[in-house]
Formats: sequence, C-alpha cells, structure tokens
Amino acid sequence: MSNHNILFSEIQSLVQSFDFGVISKDRKEILQPLINFIQLKSEQHQEIRLNLICTHNSRRSHLSQVWAQTAAHYYGIQNVFCYSGGTEATALYPKVAETLALSGFKITKLSEGNTPVYAIKFAGNQAPIIGFSKTYDDDFNPENEFAAIMTCSQADGGCPFIAGAEKRIAVTYDDPKAFDNTDQQSEKYNERSLQIATEMFYVFSQIKK
Repeated sequence: MSNHNILFSEIQSLVQSFDFGVISKDRKEILQPLINFIQLKSEQHQEIRLNLICTHNSRRSHLSQVWAQTAAHYYGIQNVFCYSGGTEATALYPKVAETLALSGFKITKLSEGNTPVYAIKFAGNQAPIIGFSKTYDDDFNPENEFAAIMTCSQADGGCPFIAGAEKRIAVTYDDPKAFDNTDQQSEKYNERSLQIATEMFYVFSQIKK
C-alpha cells in the first residue's frame, strides 16, 4: 500500500476494505466511459474536471464529488478537480455530512443559513472540499472542458443539455432520500455512500500513470 497517498486513518481503513468484485460487470461497463475520460486527460497532462450532477445537489452528487476527489488523491492522479451541482439548488442535506463524518472525514461547517457551506477534509495536508448546494452552472463550477457526470436519472432525463460539458456520462444511483425519517435512514445513507465510494475508487484504480 506504500505507493498510495495517505488519507485520515479511519478513511484509509475503510478504503482498504473495499472489494471491487462487488461491482457487477454491467456496472463496470457503465463506469468505463468515466475511466476513459480521466485516462485520456491524464495522458495528455490536462486538468481533469468532473462536475457531478443530480437534481437538487443535496445528496448523491455531493457523495460522488467527495469520494471521487478522495480517490484521485489516494491513487495519486494529478490535476483532478471535482465539483458538484444540481438542476436546481437546495441545501447539502445534513445527513450527508454526518455520513461522511462517520466514515472519517473531518467536517467544519463554515456558514449557517438556508444553504450552509461545509469544508470537508480527507487528509491532513490536502485542501478541503467545499460542499454546498448550487446549480451545475454556478460560478463556483467550471465553465467548460469538464465531464458532466449524471448521478441521478431524473437530472439525466430532465436535463438534456449541459452547457460547456466536453462529455456527458450517466452513472446514476438510487436516492437515499427515500429512507428519510425512517429507522433505516442511517443505514441506507451509509450503504449508498459506500456504494459510491467503492465505484469511485474502482474508477481511479484503473487509471494508468
């Protein structure tokens, strides 16, 4: 494991338990265009910009953004910049921050209000990911030369055109929101987070340097 970059110890232990064998052949085929995009950019020594998009930028897109950025660091893939956005802006759902904290991320709430802003750290010397809900074309996000990664089928179907996107890739996930205010909420959020994490780490594990 010595050739992998260090993450906070709790995240590191979790990552070492990931089994890419649980990802089905069909699912790996869905993830392949994302691998191809990152690989090509990497070979050309270009910046790799991923904008992870779902309807409300509250749950799946944030989990995907955070785990993708963490995986890029872990595997030492350079110049990866992960963003997230929605077809509309709401708020980063507090359970998402809680779920990431339970996995070992260090989370600081930078602002309160209707759209709170979070700093999410995965390693001691790495800049935190800034997490807050915004539209995919917000000024915070890249204008062009990025891949639009659609993490929910509603956004994928309802948003046929993403301005500035060089490539559009659908890797949709089920919404853990279905389990809000139920006894299964914590379990289901963690389950979805780990599914996304395993897939994002699989994607970056495939990149040849």
